[in-house]
Amino acid sequence: MRIAVISDIHSNIYALNEVLADIKNRHVDLTVCTGDLVGYATRPNEVIETLKEEKILTIMGNYDEAIGNFKIICGCDYPDPKDAEKAALSMQFTSEETTLENKAYLRNLPKEAAFTFNNKTIRFVHGSTRVINEYLKENSKEAEEVMGELFEDILVCGHTHIPYAKYYGEKLLVNAGSVGKPKTNTPDANYVIIDIQNEDEIGQRESSVKVEIIEVAYDAEKMAREIEENEILPNDFARLIREGSSK
Repeated sequence: MRIAVISDIHSNIYALNEVLADIKNRHVDLTVCTGDLVGYATRPNEVIETLKEEKILTIMGNYDEAIGNFKIICGCDYPDPKDAEKAALSMQFTSEETTLENKAYLRNLPKEAAFTFNNKTIRFVHGSTRVINEYLKENSKEAEEVMGELFEDILVCGHTHIPYAKYYGEKLLVNAGSVGKPKTNTPDANYVIIDIQNEDEIGQRESSVKVEIIEVAYDAEKMAREIEENEILPNDFARLIREGSSK
């Protein structure tokens, strides 16, 4: 079972289109999005419509929850007041831009999903199993706590914008990274493919799991220019797109 997982698109339709094209060439069985379709960039409706058209299973992110429910804050937990001010502008633009129909779609997204493939159970969330906006950074205390309580074999999340895969004992934590606003010091979009391989043929009722982190180039400059031309969004968002930076 090959599962492509995308996350944190953040209204970046150009990155999403290139990632979906790349996925179609990799023979996957299922594509899942772990949320945050909107915010930061200029194309929330196009992103939502694309995921609906492609019938991609999508989990609610904190930005999706905020915009779908007409909230005034995104739940991003910014310690720096300047970052919080920029996030407020992002919320303002996204709320004004997103149609009522698409807001309804966002607020009706599930907050998690769980499946069993080839004897492995896998759970999809946005932030963590505890809170929609909790950061499960690699090697963090939060990640260790969540994985210590996990019932399933594999937990897949997003929210940090940095992809990784790490075992905690026999439990695997996979972060899907970010399509539209990566924090990997490169503008390239990223996502993961989880390959759950059945090993019945060697006489064991077990399965092995492989995770591939994939980077996809796209026209980041085009997205950055659109942000700069927007009258509400901060120009600094364009820099973050160009640099793939969190600061």
